[in-house]
Amino acid sequence: MRGKFITFEGPEGSGKTTQARRLLARLEKDGYSVLYAREPGGTPTGEAIREILQYDKAGEPICRETEVLLFAASRAQLVRHVILPALESGRQVVCDRFADSTTAYQGFGRNFPVEQMLAINEFAINDANPDLTLLLDVEVSLGFERLTRRHAATASTWDRIEREERAFHEQVRRGYLELARRWPERFRVVDAGRDMDVVEQEIWGHVRRLLG
Repeated sequence: MRGKFITFEGPEGSGKTTQARRLLARLEKDGYSVLYAREPGGTPTGEAIREILQYDKAGEPICRETEVLLFAASRAQLVRHVILPALESGRQVVCDRFADSTTAYQGFGRNFPVEQMLAINEFAINDANPDLTLLLDVEVSLGFERLTRRHAATASTWDRIEREERAFHEQVRRGYLELARRWPERFRVVDAGRDMDVVEQEIWGHVRRLLG
C-alpha cells in the first residue's frame, strides 16, 4: 500500500521544522516507517541549489524566474529520487515545505503569475501530490520575534528570504491562506501562535484521521 505524503507549510517562524520533527517522532513511536525530507534540498543536487537560494552562493542577484526554476529543479530531484520511492514502498513521508512554498513565496510574494507557478510545480512534482498539508499560520510580527530569538541563541545569520521586507512576508502569509481556501480538502490551517505542545496535539489529530 502506498504511504501518505504529509507536508508542512507556513511563514517564517511558524515552527514548521520543530513540528515536523515532533510528528516524525510520534509516527515512529507508533510503529510507522517514516521518511523526513526538507525543501529546498534532500539530495546532493538539491543541497547545492539550497546554498544558492538561501545563502547567495552564486554571488549575484537572482531574478524571480531563475528563483522559481531553481526551486522546481530541486523539487523534481527530491520527488524522483527520494519521495516517490519512499511512498511506493509504503513509507509515510513528512516534508518540511513543498510546492506550496514556491507558490506562496514566489507567486504571491514576488508577484510571479500564480497560475504559471502552479503549472511549473505540477511539472516538477509528477504525481507526488500531498495527501495532507499542515499550514502553520502565525502573524508575521510574532514569527519574526521568534526568528530574532533563534538567531541570537544560535549566533546564526539571516538567510536571503528572511532578510526580505516585512511587506513581502505579509504577502506570503496572505498567499498561504488563499491556497488553503482554494484546496480545503488538502489543507488544514493550524494556529501556530499557541504553545508548541497544543499545536502538536492538533497536528496529531489531523494526521491520525488521515492514517485511519
